[in-house]
Amino acid sequence: MELFDLSGRVAIVTGGNGGIGLGMAKGMARAGATIVVAGRDSAKNAASVEELKALGAKATAISVDVLKEDSCRALIAKALEAHGRIDILVNNAGMSIRKQPEDYTLAEWHTVLDSNLTSAFLCCHAVYPAMKKGGGGKIINIGSMMSIFGAPFATAYAASKGGMVQMTKAIATAWAKDNIQVNAILPGWIDTALTRRAREQVAHLHESVLKRTPAGRWGVPDDFAGIAVFLAASASDFITGAAITVDGGYSVQG
Repeated sequence: MELFDLSGRVAIVTGGNGGIGLGMAKGMARAGATIVVAGRDSAKNAASVEELKALGAKATAISVDVLKEDSCRALIAKALEAHGRIDILVNNAGMSIRKQPEDYTLAEWHTVLDSNLTSAFLCCHAVYPAMKKGGGGKIINIGSMMSIFGAPFATAYAASKGGMVQMTKAIATAWAKDNIQVNAILPGWIDTALTRRAREQVAHLHESVLKRTPAGRWGVPDDFAGIAVFLAASASDFITGAAITVDGGYSVQG
C-alpha cells in the first residue's frame, strides 16, 4: 500500500543493532527503506546489518558513541554522504542505571541524561538541514512508560524519557512548517537485554508486569515494526507531537 511504502527512503536508527531498535529497523526494511544501523558495538552492528540484508533490505552500519557530540554529528554527516539523503531518524539509543536517587552520583546522572536525551537532541539538530532541504522528514523518538510513571530505581531514566516527550512536542511545533513530523513512542515492558537486567535487579518485576498488562505478556521487539512503518511513512503526515504507547495496555490498567 502506497501510504506505508518506504521505498527510496533512508532511515537512521540509533541503537539499531538490537532490541526495539532492530525491531523497528526490520519493519522499515520490509517496507522498502534503506537502513543505517547506528551503534557503538561494531560486531553487533555488522550482525544486525546481515539480518536486515537477509530480509532483502539495503543496510549499512555507522559506529557512533552517543555520549560524544562530535560522534552524533558525524553519524548524520556520514549517512548523508553515503546515501545522499536522510528521510527518517529514529532516536532509540538509551540506557539506565538503576539506583535509588540518594545513591546516584552526578556523573551517573549525566551519563543517563546524555545517552537518552541529549544525544537525541544533537541528532535532531544535525539532521534538520538535510530534512529541510529534502522537503520534509520523519523523526521518531523513543520515550518510555517512565515518561508517565515514576519508579524508585529510575530517577534519571524517568527524567530523560519525560524530557524526550516534551522535546518531541517542542520540536514538532518548530519544524511542522518544514514538513517534518516528530513523534514519540512510549514502550511498555519489552523483553530486551535492558529489561532482562532489570528483572535481575528488581524483585518480582516479571510477575508484576504480567499481572498489570492486559495482553498478559511482555512485549517483544517485533511489536514495534508496525508503529515504526506508520510513523515513518506518509500515512502519518498529519500526526506530529504525539506520544503513542506500545505497552499491551499496561498504561490503561488501574
